[in-house]
Amino acid sequence: MADIKYYDVILKPVLTEKSMNAMSEKKYTFLVHPSATKNQVAEAVEKMFEGTKVAKVNTVNYDGKTKRRGATTGKTAKFKKAYVQLTADSKDIEIFEGL
Repeated sequence: MADIKYYDVILKPVLTEKSMNAMSEKKYTFLVHPSATKNQVAEAVEKMFEGTKVAKVNTVNYDGKTKRRGATTGKTAKFKKAYVQLTADSKDIEIFEGL
């Protein structure tokens, strides 16, 4: 397994209605590198966003969906999603402010 730096772990935030409602409870959702561990995700969030402290991390692996175009079949890209719970005394993540 390749060595993943903390700035390569988090790919992008997930901005859905469900994830936006969870932000009031200090739960944030990110798409992460497929081989990243929970410890690497927690370290990346704490280093990238000043003043944050991670309480727990849940990860989910998603397989690509099967798609058809005529007689040809293929699969979409697989991805990994991380749900990050911050502690009560932690600062909020600023990229979600004003959304």
